[in-house]
Amino acid sequence: MALDYRKCAEEIYSHLGGRENIVSAAHCATRLRLVIADNSKLDKAALENVDGVKGMFESNGQLQLIIGTGTVNKVYDEFLAVTGMTAATKDDVKAAAAAQAPLWRRILKVPGDVFVPILPAIVASGLMMGIVEAIPKFAPAFGATDWFSFLDLVANTAFALLPVLVAISAARVFGGNIFLGAVIGLMMVHPALINAWTVASYEGAIPTWNIFFFPVQQVGYQGHVIPVILAVLLMSTVEKWLHKHVPEMIDLFVTPLCTVLITSYITFTIIGPVFSVFENWVLAGARTLITIGHGAGAAVMGAIYPVTVVMGLHHMYNVIEAGMIASTGVNTWMPIATAANIAQFGACLAVALKVKNQKTKSVALPASLSASLGITEPAIFGVNFRFMKPFVCGMAGGAVGALFASWMHGTDMNGATVPFGATVYGVTGIPGIPAINNIPVYLLEMVIAAGVAFALTWVIWKEDAPEGGKQEAAPAKAEPAIEAPATSVIRCAAGAVLQPTKGKVIAREEIPDETFAAGILGDGVGIEPEEGVVVAPFDGEVTSVAESKHAVGLESNGMEVLIHVGVDTVGMNGDGFVPAVKEGDKVKAGQKLLTFDRAKIKAAGHPDTVVVLLTNSDDLDGVECGAK
Repeated sequence: MALDYRKCAEEIYSHLGGRENIVSAAHCATRLRLVIADNSKLDKAALENVDGVKGMFESNGQLQLIIGTGTVNKVYDEFLAVTGMTAATKDDVKAAAAAQAPLWRRILKVPGDVFVPILPAIVASGLMMGIVEAIPKFAPAFGATDWFSFLDLVANTAFALLPVLVAISAARVFGGNIFLGAVIGLMMVHPALINAWTVASYEGAIPTWNIFFFPVQQVGYQGHVIPVILAVLLMSTVEKWLHKHVPEMIDLFVTPLCTVLITSYITFTIIGPVFSVFENWVLAGARTLITIGHGAGAAVMGAIYPVTVVMGLHHMYNVIEAGMIASTGVNTWMPIATAANIAQFGACLAVALKVKNQKTKSVALPASLSASLGITEPAIFGVNFRFMKPFVCGMAGGAVGALFASWMHGTDMNGATVPFGATVYGVTGIPGIPAINNIPVYLLEMVIAAGVAFALTWVIWKEDAPEGGKQEAAPAKAEPAIEAPATSVIRCAAGAVLQPTKGKVIAREEIPDETFAAGILGDGVGIEPEEGVVVAPFDGEVTSVAESKHAVGLESNGMEVLIHVGVDTVGMNGDGFVPAVKEGDKVKAGQKLLTFDRAKIKAAGHPDTVVVLLTNSDDLDGVECGAK
C-alpha cells in the first residue's frame, strides 16, 4: 500500500515537541534533516515507529529520519505544510546545527576545513622542494642546470600562489562562489603588486594608493593565510546577502561585480593591513613559543600535541606551518609534531613487543608502524590511549624529542645556518625525511623521541594491571579481552572509521540488502563476522541505540556512523542482541558496543552481515571505503 505522505508528516511532527522545538528542516536524497532545540522533548521511540520512517540518527543537534529516495521529498513538502515552516537547504540545516556547537570549537574547526582539502598539493610541492634543494648538497653542479630551475619552479608553485589555493578552499567552506574566491586570492598576489617576499629589499619608497583617505601600500600578500581566509569570509557573506536582495534580472552581473569591488576594497584597506600584522604576531609567537626557555616551550608542545589529536584539533596547526613556510621558507613546527607522533610510535611498539595477549599484539604492531609514517590515530585510539600509561609515556617522549629539536639548526644549499625545519607541512615521521633540512639531526630526533617513549612504556606499563594498584589475578570467569580495531574500513577528510568487528570486509555493493547495497543510507562496507562482538570504531559518542538492540549510531568529528548487525534483524525484536552502551555514552576505540548471537540470527533466516555506514558521506570530502 502506498505511503500516506501527509499522515507520515503529521505523525513525525506530533513527536517533535511542538513547533517551537524545531529550529530548521531540510532534506537530502534519502533523509529528512531537522535541527532540534531540545532533544529531551523528542519521543524517539514513537518516531522510529512512524510508518515510512526506516531509521533515525541524531548527531550534532541534527535529527535525521531515513525515509527513502523519491519519498522523502514528498513527506518534506507535507511537513512544511503541516508546520508552516519555510524550506531550507541541507547547508542551512548544517549551519543551524553547527551554530549550536561551542564558539571555540566552531572557530578551531575552520582551519581544518580550509586546509585539509589542499594538503595533497602542499605535501607534494613541499616534498619536491625538499628533494630539489637537497640534491645540490650532494651534486653542486646540478644547482646550475636547467633541470634544477625547472623543478624548482614546479616545486615552488603551490607556495608562491598559496593564497589562491586557500581562497578557493575557504570559499567552498563558507559557501561562496569558488571562482570569485579564486579572483580574491589572485588579486592578493597580483604581479602588479610588490612581492611580499622582496619588499624588504625594495629600492625607493613603496608606492601607495590613496583611496577615500586610506593610504594603501601596493604590496602583495604572498605567504599570508589569515587575511585571505577573512577576505573570503567577507566575500561569501556579501555575495549571499546580494543574492537575496538583488532582483534576479540583474543578479548575474550585479552580484559578482559588487561582491568583488566591496571585498577587494575592504581587504586592501582594512583586512589585509590589520590581519597581516596580526598573522606576523602569531607566527612570531609560535616561533618564540618553541624556543622560549631554551626549548621549554617546544617541550610543552611536544607533550600536548597528541592530546590535540585526541580532541580532533590538530589541523589548526596547518595555519601556523603554512605561514612559517611562506614567511621564512622553513617550517620549524614540523619537527615538534614529528617528535610527538614518533613518540607515540615508540610507546605503541613497546606495547607490541611486551604484551603477551596475541590479539593486542596483532593490533599494536601494525598500529605502531602506521604511527612511524605520521598516521597516529590507530596507535593512539587502538592502543596507547586505551591503556593510558603508554599514551602518557608517549607524551614524555614527545617532550624530550621536541626539546632536542628546538636546540638544533640546519643549513641551506649555500651552507648558511637556518633554523631546523622542513619545506613542507602536513607530513611527519619517516615521510618527512626528504623535506627536512638536516636529515641526520632529524633521524636522531626520532630515535630520541621514540626511544624515551619506548623505554618509559617498557618500564611503567604492565599488561592487565589496574591503573591505580597492584596487578591482581583475574577471576576465573573473566570476560576475554576485546581486540581494539586497527584496520580502517572508511576514510575521509574528517578521519577514519576502524573495523568494528573481526571478519572479512566486503564492498557495500555486496551487502545482501538492496537498500544498504545501493548506498541509500550512506557509503560504507559490510563485514562477514567471525565473532559476535562489535566495538567502537573511533573515539566518539553514542547517538542512538535501536529499540530492537541490533544497531548503534555513533558520531566523531563530524562523522556520523551506523553499525547495523545483520539484515532485516529489526524483526527479531532484540532477541540475540545485548547492547553494552546507551545513547549519550562517550566511547573509546575498541570499547564494546554490543554483542550478538550469530546462531540466532541465522536460525531466524537472516544474513549476519555487519553493515558499517557513513550516513552523512555526501556531506564529507574524500570518502574512501574498503579495508586498509
